[in-house]
Amino acid sequence: MAKIGVFGAGTWGVALTRMLAKSGHEVQLWSAIKSELDALRDKGEQPNLPGVDIPENISYTEDLETICQGKDILLNVVSSPYVRSTFEKAAPYIRKNQLIVNASKGIEPDSLLTLTEVIGEAVGKPVKLAALAGPTHAEEVARDLPTTIVATSQAPGAAEFVQQVFSNPVMRVYTNDDILGTELCGALKNVIALAAGISDGLGYGDNAKAGIITRGLTEMRRLGEAMGAQAETFWGLAGVGDLIVTATSRHSRNNRCGHMIGEGLSVEEAVKQVGQVVEGLNALPAALKLADKYRVDMPITRSLGAIVQQGISPGEAVKALMERDKKREDLD
Repeated sequence: MAKIGVFGAGTWGVALTRMLAKSGHEVQLWSAIKSELDALRDKGEQPNLPGVDIPENISYTEDLETICQGKDILLNVVSSPYVRSTFEKAAPYIRKNQLIVNASKGIEPDSLLTLTEVIGEAVGKPVKLAALAGPTHAEEVARDLPTTIVATSQAPGAAEFVQQVFSNPVMRVYTNDDILGTELCGALKNVIALAAGISDGLGYGDNAKAGIITRGLTEMRRLGEAMGAQAETFWGLAGVGDLIVTATSRHSRNNRCGHMIGEGLSVEEAVKQVGQVVEGLNALPAALKLADKYRVDMPITRSLGAIVQQGISPGEAVKALMERDKKREDLD
């Protein structure tokens, strides 16, 4: 049995907390939002996971010192814009060589750091960093549907320990040592899923969406390789696996947001309709900056940037994409 402190009581945080508690681990859940914990404590529910039972053996706290004390794993499931500030505040209570696992997805827009890099910098002392990524919608994990995921770390034995703790009859955990590639996949696939949603909203059908997914994966892999990640990671669960589910599923906030943009809503209106964090929009500025920094051709990502940042209509952006110079597929 492991002692685990979970940062973040959104749908993904609660889904993982619930799963770990049902596996017999001692789990404590932290949130800076008191109403989230009150709903879990008093009503036994997460509002965005209707009908999902919450085990009674979970404890809750709003205190950062308490969540950090005596834990084998600190699990980050805080939305990407709040990761740095959360761990800067928690840093005094985090012990040296603590294992911290990131399960959120994103890239910090100013520093261009992955979230484990952000956590390491914010904590400011030697810690063991790991990450989890893969096709893992919270709505399905919270209902005990079979799921596969990747645990990754460069700290000796860390990925294997995370694999052991998180594995159970409904969660199969693989490992790799490409933490950079795994986290890039987790962030960039949300950007491509937005584009796939826009295509759906425009009524372009399955052919167009399949093309966006396939060529979007090429863009992700190009950037990853330029940054030193392993190409194989992009063909695995964190890459193509997570991209497929995020770009096609009804559970995907990024897909839904893109669909509404394609139908004619403004970005702001679409985000309001989704009602939750749309991580693809948070990752987009960093993706564009990284493409510039590493001189990587990312036409789908740039077209999405033109829609979101410059107000170009989705139809115009698609026309520009389709009329680009002709190329061989294998010379990309």
